[in-house]
Amino acid sequence: MTYLIIRLATIGNVAMTVPVIASVSRRYPNDRFIIASKKDLGAMFASMPNVEFYEVDNHLDWRGVLELWRRWRHDVDVVIDLQSVLRTRVFGTLMKLSGRRVKRVHYGRIRKHLITFWGIGLQQLPTEFERYKETFRRAGLEPDDSFESLPKNYTAAKAVKEKYGTKTGRWIGLAPFAKSKSNMLPYRTTKEIIDRLSRDEQTHVFLFGAGAVECEMLRQWASVFPRTESVAGQLTLKEELELMRQLDVMICMDSANQHLSSLVGLRAISVWCATHPMIGFAGWKQNPEDIIQRHDLRCRPCTCHGTNHCRYANFACQQINAETIVQQI
Repeated sequence: MTYLIIRLATIGNVAMTVPVIASVSRRYPNDRFIIASKKDLGAMFASMPNVEFYEVDNHLDWRGVLELWRRWRHDVDVVIDLQSVLRTRVFGTLMKLSGRRVKRVHYGRIRKHLITFWGIGLQQLPTEFERYKETFRRAGLEPDDSFESLPKNYTAAKAVKEKYGTKTGRWIGLAPFAKSKSNMLPYRTTKEIIDRLSRDEQTHVFLFGAGAVECEMLRQWASVFPRTESVAGQLTLKEELELMRQLDVMICMDSANQHLSSLVGLRAISVWCATHPMIGFAGWKQNPEDIIQRHDLRCRPCTCHGTNHCRYANFACQQINAETIVQQI
């Protein structure tokens, strides 16, 4: 059997598919799994012998839908749609008309919106991992929870060692950014955390980020604080994962880095501001005690994924003391 699995965006959401896909890849070695996702993310699946990576445009326009259909309509037995948006639904319909089975993830978007917009029924929803596993079961596959970490990539690990040397003392990662303002700590809080950590001569801090603005900001911070280095824009995804493998802990927001950390078995201290882990986006096998958030705000969560606006114009959810995070480390 050949399965086409579609998950386009974002890097964190694609990373959340890895534990589930890794388990079915191991349990069904004679089946073929094709991952259709955005470019540069194939490194997360490279160690799985019966998994292939097919690069598609992140937004998958209508031309891309037709190209995807022409490419796979005869070679695929089952389509597993883990994106479930209009274009992937159209693609699924075309595949059904071609005689293929199609299974789509059920995200429970209405229930999530009731919680975030109206604060109705705040309780633990199924995690994204559980939703993915349920979709695979409907496709006739039985995933499990055996995934612990991706195998070591020795070539990437060697490149990391050549760039940053042999590990001594404590290596701590810090990923202070997220796509939305509501998911980040204030810059002054982040800089206070870096300052507190970098005072210890046995501690080396690595700053993670992406994008031109973030890279420049992290570069400037690294130039100010001792034993602090920005790796933003300096590493491939394979190398970044291998650097994370050597860290003692990762401090991150509710962002992709908590999920990348999970792929190499790294403990992540995640900070949640406007969002809430009960919506289902906590990292794979991460310790719930390492989640830092404000429990005293009735307006949380006000968003599923993040927003640049605050209904009270004060972003009170960001007011988390740096000392709280340092003590958790």
